[in-house]
Amino acid sequence: MGGLRELAASFVVPGPSGVAIRDRLKHLTPQDEMVLRAVGAHQGALASGDLKARCVDALEHSAQTWAARKRELTGVSSSRIAGAITKATHDQWALARRCQAAHIQKLEAGIKTLRHRLSLPIGEKGTKRAAGGYRSKGEWFRKSRRLAALEARHAAAVADWQTGRVRVVRGGKRLLNTRHHLTEAQLTEAQWRERWEAGRWFLAADGESGKRFGNETIRVTLDGEVSIRLPALLAHLANARHGRYVLTARIAFAHRGAEWADRITANRAVAYRIHLDTERGRWYLTASWQRPAIQTIPLETARARGMIGVDTNADHFAAYRLDRHGSPVGNPHRFGYDLSGTADHRDAQIRHALTRLINWAKRAGVTTLGIEDLDFTPEKTREKHGRRKRFRQLISGIPTGKLKARLVSMAAEHGLSIVAVDPAYTSLWGAQHWQKPLATPRRTLSRHDAAGIAIGRRALGHPVRRRTAPPPRDQSDRVGHRTVQAAPGDRGREGTRPPTTDRAHEGPSPSGMRKREPSASKTVRDAPSAQQWVQDSLMHTG
Repeated sequence: MGGLRELAASFVVPGPSGVAIRDRLKHLTPQDEMVLRAVGAHQGALASGDLKARCVDALEHSAQTWAARKRELTGVSSSRIAGAITKATHDQWALARRCQAAHIQKLEAGIKTLRHRLSLPIGEKGTKRAAGGYRSKGEWFRKSRRLAALEARHAAAVADWQTGRVRVVRGGKRLLNTRHHLTEAQLTEAQWRERWEAGRWFLAADGESGKRFGNETIRVTLDGEVSIRLPALLAHLANARHGRYVLTARIAFAHRGAEWADRITANRAVAYRIHLDTERGRWYLTASWQRPAIQTIPLETARARGMIGVDTNADHFAAYRLDRHGSPVGNPHRFGYDLSGTADHRDAQIRHALTRLINWAKRAGVTTLGIEDLDFTPEKTREKHGRRKRFRQLISGIPTGKLKARLVSMAAEHGLSIVAVDPAYTSLWGAQHWQKPLATPRRTLSRHDAAGIAIGRRALGHPVRRRTAPPPRDQSDRVGHRTVQAAPGDRGREGTRPPTTDRAHEGPSPSGMRKREPSASKTVRDAPSAQQWVQDSLMHTG
């Protein structure tokens, strides 16, 4: 098979680098909510001003400008709050910068595809690796107009990139655009305004090791007491010493509570964030901290006890268990999910499917999962699959980034390792080599199940095909074949062959000298060269 791209090497995916847990702030008094709203609005305004100043600096940003901005914020808040705001500003600007680079790459890919297809004659068919020409002159003309539009967008994006200009919306661009479509969103202006203001609040504080309970700004004690260090302009709202406000709510982290308690007991850094869910009218507190970098296990160790190959699809995971030799064990398993609806619903569906997959792996005694290192970014362009709208919707609906993050995080909690493999040709070769041989009257094997086998074998370091090629001396006549058969293209046979019907395997001939001659071919094309074929012009009659 020619024209195949080189496959990337498999690798063990490193574990998660951080932990985040959340609990609800229950039984808050009206005074508590008023203080939280005032602090969030005040610090949100400071964060908006700092982000604006950072965008104005653009590429002229330096340590001196950062220090100047932090000094200005310290005067109206505190040193720790100023540090948290400037750090969040830099993270948001850097994220916008990366998105800008990705947008430029996407435009370049679309322009390249359009130029290629416009250069081809109308109606020319394409190949598997390159699209053909357009079907009609009208389509050619419309695509030429789209090429001009993409080139204009690309020029503007490149100009912004060179000058360091980014476009950032605190609160989210999607929520901002919802203001113009309140009827479709089934929201009133007051409801939208509440969500917009809550999305622009800033109620977060980074942790600091060595300080009491790991955080001085938002402090949570072992018994669940939550207190906030108020900014200087809101110090009159304090109900405790040193300008702090203690909430009436108590928290108790049900998940990872022991790990969180160990950290704050040792005064290790823990970051906190408080936010309001405007749809439910509930306040939540999220605690997060970093994990130390842990060296991943060697690839050979991960392969020692077999593998479960997992094929990711639009509506289910197709998983197949393989032993360490790459042989399938048992029957295929499928774990379905529904990726329609809201983002929370999709995230819950993925978590439920991954939970069932991990529980099955633990029952089977397998400690490693093999997955594809998927990235559909170059496949989502309408220039490459313009008419295949359903296919573009299919690959766009698979949450590859969130899936990998969820799987790595959940697998690490159960002591499972993840091996990522190159996704090239897994479905094609899996169906070619495994779908038909493993199908039985009682077991239906789909193309996705066969792809799971291909992924597992690639993660184990085995080729996808069921049997490996024989050594060179067993597959080539140039080094001497054991049956001394003729070379390709030779119409004659070389010598005689020992009999194969009256002797044991690799044993001597019964008569010692008896040989059998090769039989003549029954077709004209393969007839021996010594034999002559004669055709009479007239039929002989006697």
